[in-house]
Amino acid sequence: MEKQPLLLLGPLMPYLTEELEKRYTIEKLYEETDALGFLQQNAERFRAAVTSTFTGLKADMIDLLPALEIVSSFGVGTDSLDIAYAETKGIKIANTPDVLNEDTANMAITLLLAATRDIVANDRFVREGRWTRGETPPLALGIEGKKIGLVGLGRIGSVIARKLTAFGCEVVYHTRNKKHDVSYEHYQDLVEMARRCSAVIAILPGGDATKGVISRDVLQALGPEGTFVNIARGTVVDETALVELLQSGELGRAGLDVFVDEPNAPEALFALNNVVLQPHMGSATVETRKAMADRVVSNLDNYFSTK
Repeated sequence: MEKQPLLLLGPLMPYLTEELEKRYTIEKLYEETDALGFLQQNAERFRAAVTSTFTGLKADMIDLLPALEIVSSFGVGTDSLDIAYAETKGIKIANTPDVLNEDTANMAITLLLAATRDIVANDRFVREGRWTRGETPPLALGIEGKKIGLVGLGRIGSVIARKLTAFGCEVVYHTRNKKHDVSYEHYQDLVEMARRCSAVIAILPGGDATKGVISRDVLQALGPEGTFVNIARGTVVDETALVELLQSGELGRAGLDVFVDEPNAPEALFALNNVVLQPHMGSATVETRKAMADRVVSNLDNYFSTK
């Protein structure tokens, strides 16, 4: 039986590519020297495509694929996918929620602990021989009994909240609308929540609706003893203000997994001891990435078997 043609819009992890090759005849658009020419000659063949949060899917690409019915995206984020435009064309968009909740939540906790306990700075302190020279590093901060504010309480945010309670933290949250199925205190005013918290963790979708939600005012309210953790999108925070406040000490600490212009993190952060940086690794474990890959495949298989 002839395999269904499948267009890969961007690079994928080898395991996922191999699994797709078992089921479909794949074409790698990103390897074409003349991608536009290739599509002009072949676009009608593709009812399905695979992309990722990083590669995305914009309206101009949708217009180049008139036979497209479904796009399966590797990742939970949708800000790089033009879902509204796809819907006008009757195209279904599938992503990979739930399977990455636990490890992404673990990254949030890891960044919170690494930032408050000065893990990276103290690692450098030992490696540089400062301990053996008799120097003493400054005391760090604990999170036991502290109030931690979550900006967003969706799938991943709910898991973070559950895990924080195991550390003895008091969890509060900010969302546009109060959730009536949770017992955590809700703050309508994000600045007020930040003022009352020892740390704020951003875990909300990217896109225009959330751009700059973590404003200078929010970060200043968190203050010199406060910690900001971002595992959402770089765009949800005023990055210029974040850098300036970390430099001046008006914001105490930060743990950052995402940035506005990835992979270009602000170089001004590199020299700071009060910030922990990660290269967008929230879901990046072997186990979770395999589960995400399997979801990409099953999304396609389910579509073609059941519509």
